[in-house]
Amino acid sequence: MTDTRLSAATRVERLALPTADEHVDLVLDTDAYNEVDDQFAIAHALRSEHTVEALYAAPFHNQRSEGPGDGMAQSYGEIERVLDRMDEDRPVCRGAKRYMDHAEDPVESPAVSDLIERAHAERDGPLYVVAIGAATNVASAIAADPSIASEIVVVWLGGTPHGWHTAAEFNLSQDVPAARVLFDSGVALVHVPTANVSEHVRTTVSELRTLFDTESEGIGPFLVDRVAGYEGASGTAWSKVLWDLAATAVLATPDAVETVRVPSPILTDEETWSHDDARHDVRVVRRVDRDAVFADLAERLDG
Repeated sequence: MTDTRLSAATRVERLALPTADEHVDLVLDTDAYNEVDDQFAIAHALRSEHTVEALYAAPFHNQRSEGPGDGMAQSYGEIERVLDRMDEDRPVCRGAKRYMDHAEDPVESPAVSDLIERAHAERDGPLYVVAIGAATNVASAIAADPSIASEIVVVWLGGTPHGWHTAAEFNLSQDVPAARVLFDSGVALVHVPTANVSEHVRTTVSELRTLFDTESEGIGPFLVDRVAGYEGASGTAWSKVLWDLAATAVLATPDAVETVRVPSPILTDEETWSHDDARHDVRVVRRVDRDAVFADLAERLDG
């Protein structure tokens, strides 16, 4: 894939993050049942100043699913539970039941069709696509209709910093061809790495119980219970990374993230990073202020 969709000036404009007082339209692509961080990110996005137009269920496969299709179906159900607890009504679309075999292999799904339609809809500015799982749905939409690359900005959490010894990480490794589409297609991309970046967005059960009113009927008790019931939460010295909050913070709490524009890295077959300074630019998050993110989250929810 080559960068043919955006002029240099448009790319610079698209890669300039919205400020705290700017409003954008977004969709959220999430493997919500994968663990317990997506639920926080969904709540954060829904309570931000931005308009969440739709949510998409992303595939995943680990000990909490029988395969990518089952992971997608369980994520769909978890998204519905979060929306119900928040008394929110948004379109929710089922995503891919399998991963991409190669970069030109779009996996058809209601989520892909919906994303393509929304990408081409009339609006002021681009549609932001916040993706916090395997990139299958988003990459499939780009592969099915490459013209949407000029209509969207993708904020994707996955992989590692571009100087890391490996690119391998759960979201990236689940669907390497899909991740490669994000870096190669020329779409405006904000990359949120895991190691040394989003992994700093940590909390504890005791902190969450302090931040949220656990006696209320709102989303706070739901989120606290999800973390308290997570494997390992009974340890005396235990904290939980809420990785995906780093992705929603890019738009909801932009002052809490530090970013830089760099040439898009090349994702090799060995799941390592290679570099070519002649490639189009992407924006990468280098640091997240976890205290600012949690303070913002508590203020927006029922803390």
